[in-house]
Amino acid sequence: MAITVSIVEDDEQARKVLADWIRRAEGFRHLSDHGSGESALTVLPQQKPGVVLMDINLPGMNGVECVRQLKAVLPGTQFVMLTVYEDADHIFNALAAGATGYLLKQTPRPELLAALQEVNRGGSPMASNIARRVVQSFQQMSTSAPDTEKLSAREQEVLELLARGYLYKEIAEKLNISVATVNTYIRRVYEKLHVRSRAQAVAKYTHFAERSDRH
Repeated sequence: MAITVSIVEDDEQARKVLADWIRRAEGFRHLSDHGSGESALTVLPQQKPGVVLMDINLPGMNGVECVRQLKAVLPGTQFVMLTVYEDADHIFNALAAGATGYLLKQTPRPELLAALQEVNRGGSPMASNIARRVVQSFQQMSTSAPDTEKLSAREQEVLELLARGYLYKEIAEKLNISVATVNTYIRRVYEKLHVRSRAQAVAKYTHFAERSDRH
């Protein structure tokens, strides 16, 4: 059966090129393409594509938030980020939101199609330098174990919501505090865990939560 693919990309030319790649590839079927996350949220739950290629930098809702909302209603769909961003924050935020692949926009057509086949088989395709960054983040995490007991109950709440992919505004609403207060808590979390980014904080939190579960 052909792999059905939808594309979410705001650059019209890039969107046309990707759609053409899919249409001409054996074993694939181009289902739809969208210029915004809002459009994808409206249409994709009805179409139920097998794989979605998702840009991060979209007008309005960004691609990470779009994946988070779509994954809740399309648990069987695989989301592959196709972006220019190579930093750890974007990578971990996308994976935490539900993405199962992370590719860069300069990925050649044969590699892109192979990655779509891989994710459809249950794999998690990533550009080699992206995979290296993920490994490095976990290595840094394991060599500098934070004392999570230093975190206050509220700081742990904020960190847990960060790990679940919540935006600062959403954390503020859920905890009934201001965004400025959320920023203050997050700054304290960074200081206590000796990290400099959301991705590192989430990686450390996840690592030690898993260790606690095993003991």
